[in-house]
Amino acid sequence: MNKKMIIYILGKMLGVEGALLLIPALVSLIYGEKTGVSFLIVAAVLGVIFLIFGRKKPKNSRIYGKEGFAIVGLAWILWSLFGAIPFVITGSVPNYIDAFFETVSGFTTTGSTILQEIESLPMGINFWRCFTHWIGGMGVLVFVMMVTSLDDENAMPLMRAEVPGPEADKLVPKARSTAKILYQMYFVLTAAEVVLLMFGGMNLYDALVHSFSTAGTGGFSNRNSSVAFYDSAYIDGVITVFMILFGINFNLYFLLLLKNWKSVLKNEELRAYLGIIAAAVAVITINILSIYENVFHAFRYASFQVASVITTTGFYTADYELWPELSKVVLLTVMFIGACAGSTGGGIKVCRFVILCKSIRQEIRKILHPNVVTMVKINGKKVSNDTMRGINTFFAAYIFILVMSVLIVSVDNFDFATSFSGVLTTINNVGPGISKVGSAENFHMFSPLSKLVFCFDMLVGRLEIFPYLLLLSPDLWRRRF
Repeated sequence: MNKKMIIYILGKMLGVEGALLLIPALVSLIYGEKTGVSFLIVAAVLGVIFLIFGRKKPKNSRIYGKEGFAIVGLAWILWSLFGAIPFVITGSVPNYIDAFFETVSGFTTTGSTILQEIESLPMGINFWRCFTHWIGGMGVLVFVMMVTSLDDENAMPLMRAEVPGPEADKLVPKARSTAKILYQMYFVLTAAEVVLLMFGGMNLYDALVHSFSTAGTGGFSNRNSSVAFYDSAYIDGVITVFMILFGINFNLYFLLLLKNWKSVLKNEELRAYLGIIAAAVAVITINILSIYENVFHAFRYASFQVASVITTTGFYTADYELWPELSKVVLLTVMFIGACAGSTGGGIKVCRFVILCKSIRQEIRKILHPNVVTMVKINGKKVSNDTMRGINTFFAAYIFILVMSVLIVSVDNFDFATSFSGVLTTINNVGPGISKVGSAENFHMFSPLSKLVFCFDMLVGRLEIFPYLLLLSPDLWRRRF
């Protein structure tokens, strides 16, 4: 274990967070708020940490997979610990555990909140709150990789540990170049949404914070009633489209830039993703038709909620707790599936869902035809045994953590729907659940222990379990390759 290199990279990462904190400080200055001082204080502390630990590169700079997992796991915790401090200093969230919960929810793009009143928050604080979504959407390490000079030998283990999905692919030979391409596409899509939202009547500030939350598929808003505040079919439509776009594997956008339309159109994960959305919207539209004035209104609210839940964004324009049970079950199902691998969305990922369905079909064929030779393929390529083993292990760990978390949270004695959906929505990085953590409610009533469990679930869900399981393993810190 190259501990010196781990400390060096973490020091550099905290320095980048310090620089990012200057942006909400500037927003506070523009709006004449004194709260900007809190960002400057934390930025100064992080600057000192960077000067001590992040300037001088160790002689032995080589890192491997286990260091990559350790760095990624620790980085997200440290960013959240320091990112929570401005909330406490300003008094916006006086309790540090609550502030940590809010920050973890921001960086992991979950969108769950403990705040009952949002519109009274200082502009700088709420900007930082939503900005964490944008930073965390593509991954804090991918962001650091783009703005710093990590060599590619060291960058790829970090990228593999952070990029969501069964496999992490490079778009180009150099990992840093890959990070830059990802963020260029990410920035263009975000900027496009900002412009379109401003056309719909939003001011620049509102358009920015909602675009940050959409891009990161997070769901934080500067309005108590979320996107429902605007009561605009145009704004609903723009955000719905962009939520779906940010839930697509960014590798496909790169293929579009290369004009490789054939590969994009034949991509099985994309077709399954869009098919699931279409089916869910159709079912819910029919199911809620009696509640709304006409088909258009039912479709508008159904499509927004489905896009928000499957991409794990967490915005809402309707209180779906008032919808029929079938609609709520459909939303819970797509919450479980999630978005595409390599996107900013959470969940188990559509790719894993497709592979598991094919694996089940393969086993049925083997039972019916013992001598048949079959293999699981995705996009015409055989799924490797390592990938299959990784998916199976992921599911086993996912179910174990889900069950254990529900058991701990149930100590607070809320109803099963609240406890279960609270854990499910945090581990899948969705935001709102059902019952007492539904779209019109939040997590403020849970105990500090439960909130820490939710924080763990959000981090585990965002980094897809293994980095944190490895952090808990003594062998990670003792053994050498």
